[in-house]
Amino acid sequence: MHRATAWLTQTDLPIAEIAAKSGFGGVESFTRVFRDAYGMPPAKYRREGSHRRFDPSTSNGSSAMYEVEIRKLTRTRAATIPHKGSYMEIGRAFEKLFGTLAARNLLQPGIRMIGIFYDDVASVPEAELRSRAAIIGADSMPIEAPLEPAIIAGGDYAVIRHKGPYADMKPAYEWLYGSWLPRSGREPGDAPCLEEYLNSPRDTPPADLLSDIYLPLK
Repeated sequence: MHRATAWLTQTDLPIAEIAAKSGFGGVESFTRVFRDAYGMPPAKYRREGSHRRFDPSTSNGSSAMYEVEIRKLTRTRAATIPHKGSYMEIGRAFEKLFGTLAARNLLQPGIRMIGIFYDDVASVPEAELRSRAAIIGADSMPIEAPLEPAIIAGGDYAVIRHKGPYADMKPAYEWLYGSWLPRSGREPGDAPCLEEYLNSPRDTPPADLLSDIYLPLK
């Protein structure tokens, strides 16, 4: 469903094709499941869904929806599963990550779920995009295949909180980079962007998902 919302909001693919790409046998079953998750059928979501509130043509370019916080992170080791391809498909890497941790009885209270994103979607082909599904907060955890270690850079980050479906996050990035950063007097740092997922789509309705977006700063 998260990938389907991205195709609906960011492409012109026909709904029948999106249904097939999402693993459904037909539009009717896809529509039923989508309506249960998002409160409206796919065609209406494409026209009127929550992503529309970020559209400058309807919001007059307002930036009041975001509050930027500067946070200082310490250099941190993460346990990760790498992913290559569409960022909207990183959920598969998280499934493998948590499946591996559960099988090894390594899931612990207090771990934090992080997405690490290395490439600019505007300049790198989708098939070549690099990212990692990561957890932090368990520094003594053994990291053995298929897990891979990665370092989250320390330093200042500009952080905004996004509420809603993951497919709605693209305009938040555009605002952070295109509106806030030029006015801030800061420059982007030489480190990947991060997303921290504060709740889980397994037990949280799409409209109530909370994610913090971290932009590294010099």
